[in-house]
Amino acid sequence: MPYVSFLKELAEELSISELQKRFLQLILNLQNVERGSIWIKKGDRIQCIEAEGVESQNVIGMTMSTKDTSIVGWVLENREMTIAEGGVDQRHYTGVEENFKLKSKLILCFPLFLTNGEIYGALQVIDTSSGGRRLNLQPENMKILQDMIDIGSIALSNALIQHKRLKQVKELTRTIDSMYSGRFIIGVSQSFNEVMELVDSYAVTDYPILIYGESGTGKELIAKEIHRRSHRRDMPLMVQNCSAIPGQLLESELFGYVKGAFTGASQNKAGLFEAADGGTVFLDELGEMEYGLQAKMLRALEENEIKPLGSPQSRKVNMRIISATNKNLEKAIADSEFRQDLFYRLNVLPLHLPPLRERKEDIPFLAEHFINREAKFMNCERKKISPEAMKLIRAYRWPGNIRELENFIRQLMVLCHDDVVEAKHLPGYIQENQWWCEAPFEHVHDNYTPFREDGCAVSSLEMEGLTWNEVEGAYAKFVLEKCEGNISRAAKVANLNRSTFDSRLSKLGVKKIPN
Repeated sequence: MPYVSFLKELAEELSISELQKRFLQLILNLQNVERGSIWIKKGDRIQCIEAEGVESQNVIGMTMSTKDTSIVGWVLENREMTIAEGGVDQRHYTGVEENFKLKSKLILCFPLFLTNGEIYGALQVIDTSSGGRRLNLQPENMKILQDMIDIGSIALSNALIQHKRLKQVKELTRTIDSMYSGRFIIGVSQSFNEVMELVDSYAVTDYPILIYGESGTGKELIAKEIHRRSHRRDMPLMVQNCSAIPGQLLESELFGYVKGAFTGASQNKAGLFEAADGGTVFLDELGEMEYGLQAKMLRALEENEIKPLGSPQSRKVNMRIISATNKNLEKAIADSEFRQDLFYRLNVLPLHLPPLRERKEDIPFLAEHFINREAKFMNCERKKISPEAMKLIRAYRWPGNIRELENFIRQLMVLCHDDVVEAKHLPGYIQENQWWCEAPFEHVHDNYTPFREDGCAVSSLEMEGLTWNEVEGAYAKFVLEKCEGNISRAAKVANLNRSTFDSRLSKLGVKKIPN
């Protein structure tokens, strides 16, 4: 094939996927063989980014360690072309073709260089015919082949560099968007500082982390911060909400699939685990993962390998798993809804995020931060919160945690037309601290149930028609009874100072229970 025609065909391809595919096809056509592959070095891994020929769908996306003995690895290390006899040469990594019907007979492997002379990958041309007779190894033909590969190597390297720059621009854009949206981790409370100390300690390891916390406590932000502080920071962070899609679709999202694996699978698709190779995967709402998928997850974690849907081949991956849940997984295990072995595998480094009601010192700082952010977003003057209003805001229990506070500040910015937010501007449920109307008895232990004097459970309908003092008195009596008359413990459950709780008991006429 003339050089001009070769250059023209390469120049016509714009996307990197089409370019690498066309590059490989042109080289294979030149040698009159049907199998070949392109491998790229990524850190301490080598990944196949393109493959042609029968059963090639099982090779695309496969990764090997640079420490594994392979022809590609030898070429990357020695920076020169080599010829090898398949299945005979000790450098041949036969595991790639373990389940192939047609094995490699003769292999040509060429290094791929950047314009600065740095090696970034390798291209394999494979003859599967008996005796490897199709490859033309005449010196004249090999020179033409080498020239073609040098040209294609530069074209592909430029495309890869551009792709990397575009990726960096996207990452920078996301960072700027994050700065603009103000999604930072902020706090001064002791419980918050304890969490951040664990984040520092956990970030330097590769062990799985399981983040516990109520909805809205910032589990995803913490996961991103751990990734940012880890040695994997320059590699991908992939996020998947396990409750967002059904089990079978979630499996294909995580593990990927090969062409023909199911109806509609018209081409190979790399899964989340494969896309995160070298980086981190964050699995949110882990407790919602279907039981059947959990077994496959366990194998992926134990063996560091995945098997895409429809593929007979397993692929090694190098990833760190961070997961999060707002469910009681130990209860889910007892109810046979979650695998105990998977729980132990993921719960190596537990991290508990405190709810906002347990870090009240952080509320003024968070509120100030959200006000500044929203003022910039709305292009308006920032508002101030009066001490009286802030006192009420701090007293509220925020069952929706930081997310609820964030949305509450947005409402204030829109609905309050004064420069200073006073107590009168706050919603009634915050002015009267009616947090239990939003999340009834959320803070009381799961086993607590309100009872009447006759031992029967109190229904919400029975609360209708009562005055506010009667409701508050019933609640105070209930908490006091459950704490067996211990005023300090009851005050802690009610999230009040002991003296305040004691004073309210007197005003409400609730008799203290003798210890």
